[in-house]
Order: sequence, then C-alpha cells, then structure tokens
Amino acid sequence: MTTQPDYPGRFHLLLASAGRPVQHGWWGSEATARRKLAGWVGEYGAMPGVRITLTDETTGTVLAEWPDRT
Repeated sequence: MTTQPDYPGRFHLLLASAGRPVQHGWWGSEATARRKLAGWVGEYGAMPGVRITLTDETTGTVLAEWPDRT
C-alpha cells in the first residue's frame, strides 16, 4: 500500500478517556497497528473510562476494541 501525503495510514488507533479523544495513531500495516494497540492497553489501560479502538479507515470496519464490549 502506498500512503499519500494527506492520508497518514489505513489503520487508525484511537485512545479515548471519558468519551474524549486523548491520542491518535495511523499505520499502513495492520500488524503494526495491532502491536501498538497491545502497547497502549498496557500503558493506558488503567485510565478512567478508557476505550481504545482500531479501525480500518479504508472500509470503516472496527477491527478491535478495548475493553471488549462483549
């Protein structure tokens, strides 16, 4: 995949606390984004009201959420 200058990456990671965005990241590789997700869970998982979401920006599909909503 070639990334265009105005498009930072296909896989978007969003860290939110109490419904407000705290941190974003974009990667061209799903594997890298999933590793970052695991790292963010370890680093920020204890924040109050935390939600971490990995989305495929091309399809709009949510690939992973933490904590899991099931």
